[in-house]
Amino acid sequence: MTDIDLVAREHLAAAVDSPHGRSAVMVAQDGPLRQTVIALKAGTVMGKHNAPLAGTIYVLEGSITVVSASGRTPIHENQLSLVPQERHSVEAAEDAVFLLTAVTET
Repeated sequence: MTDIDLVAREHLAAAVDSPHGRSAVMVAQDGPLRQTVIALKAGTVMGKHNAPLAGTIYVLEGSITVVSASGRTPIHENQLSLVPQERHSVEAAEDAVFLLTAVTET
C-alpha cells in the first residue's frame, strides 16, 4: 500500500530543491499500467513528449496546464483529465503534484 499524500509531499519538496524543478517516482505497475507521481516547481515546463496509449492526470496539489496542438487545458487540484492523444507538454504556473496513470505498450 502506498501513501500517495506522503509521496506527493516528498517529491514536491524534492522538485522545489532540484535545479530541474521536477521530481517523479513510479508508485504502481501492473503489466502495461503505470502510475507515476510527478511534482513540478512553479515555472517548470515538461517539454513536448508523446502520449501513452491511454492515460489520465489527477492533480493532487496546485495546478498544471497541458499544452498540445488542440489547445491549452488547465487542470486544477482535485481535477481529473484525460491525457491528450497527441504530443504535448506540461506547464506548472505554481508548485504542483499530479498522478499520471498511463497504459503503455508491454
